[in-house]
Amino acid sequence: MSKNPLESYGAWVAETPDAWPEDALDWAHREFVDFIAVMVPGAAEPASQYVFNAVQDWGQGPCAVAGQRKRLSAPWAALVNGTAGHALDFDDNFDPPKAHATTVLAPAILALAEQENLSGAACIDAYIVGLQIMGRVGQGVNPTHRNRGWHATATVGVIGAAAACARLLKLDAATSAFALSAATSMSAGFMSQFGTMMKPVHAGLAAKGGIMAASFAQAGVTAGMETLDGRTGMNRLMVGPDYEQLRDTITHVEHGQNLRYELDSIGDPLLITEHKFRVKRFPTCGAIHRAMDGMLDLRARHGFTAADVTSVDLYMPRVHFNNVMYTDPQDPLQAKFSAEYAVGCVLARGDCTLADFRPDMVMRDDVRGLFPIIHRHPVDKLEGEFPTEVHVTLKDGRQLKAVIDMPLGSKKAPFSWAQYWSKFDACCDGFLSERETRDLRQALERMPALPTIGDLMRHVVLPFAQVA
Repeated sequence: MSKNPLESYGAWVAETPDAWPEDALDWAHREFVDFIAVMVPGAAEPASQYVFNAVQDWGQGPCAVAGQRKRLSAPWAALVNGTAGHALDFDDNFDPPKAHATTVLAPAILALAEQENLSGAACIDAYIVGLQIMGRVGQGVNPTHRNRGWHATATVGVIGAAAACARLLKLDAATSAFALSAATSMSAGFMSQFGTMMKPVHAGLAAKGGIMAASFAQAGVTAGMETLDGRTGMNRLMVGPDYEQLRDTITHVEHGQNLRYELDSIGDPLLITEHKFRVKRFPTCGAIHRAMDGMLDLRARHGFTAADVTSVDLYMPRVHFNNVMYTDPQDPLQAKFSAEYAVGCVLARGDCTLADFRPDMVMRDDVRGLFPIIHRHPVDKLEGEFPTEVHVTLKDGRQLKAVIDMPLGSKKAPFSWAQYWSKFDACCDGFLSERETRDLRQALERMPALPTIGDLMRHVVLPFAQVA
């Protein structure tokens, strides 16, 4: 085994048999369902519409674009669909790279597989491979990379997408390594874009970049072998000049993030089954989901309403508060990254759904009036060291407390298949007719056995994106 991560990962992508355990195949299938579900309403979001309008004349092709009749070439279809999948921030999180994995992997895989006329089984295989490499690269640069403001969905995601696309194209080991290296030249994205339209575009750019990197390598483009680990490799440039000191002194490791690229056992454990996913119950930034779960748990157990509350105190890791930075959100995009809006919403309304992010709902006083009583208490510990604590003081003097270490939908409390389909139905409601929803669901159910992925994607080429 080479000690060069690009060579090692390229060999693993090219040579690992597709004999995956049944639970790995099942989890991959689930996340395609989740991605398609959130892509449907996401395609109606302004960011998705604007990206489509910008690229629609840059290259037509065989690939479906969610909510549009016009088909595009694979990179542009992946760009638009990746943006749509992330536009509502309702897509899954994957802990090893600290990234939204599926909204990068799935659109890249689906577009390239449609171009190449590949099967549903090939897509699922490529997903498992791409996820593993995304996770291994993410573990090699995190937690510092993410905590210092890089948006790992974009920076690490593009490398995972390149791995998945190299797998689809059946590139050999050396060519797959070039694909991964080429992807590092497309690795970009700052957390300073959170709460803006560019945040979901990051996912689309990473999906597009994965297709391009693998296609460049297939066409013969070579690339450097020190772009992950070298004097100017990703670890030293996108962690920081203190990378080696951080790596050698790390004492608390979460999700395998030890600032080292795992090379001796790349595929063991298989990250898809070891870590599973954080599938979202609410269409908000995942950093606030533990607090939202805690508030709903307290409401259910003690029967109070917003009118009964004098104060809410949130004790959370500082890195979580860094993600939900808007204390007075002025539009739906900012509201998705606001601790005050998220917790206030579940306190006032008993839930937080897609409808709560309409512009009129974001500005309503029933939630905004609670902002002054919601207080932040950042804790300088990682999420695995400190669970979220929600403290509620009631007007009758009672003081209540909920402690949540993992949100619903995570490995500790994963969604059932029934819950996946319930989310799917809710996402399609108002965007697809009952018949269209049924047809799309049936194709998704059959995805592992589909002879060509086009049998699925033809169900998303509908004008539902015009429903705003």
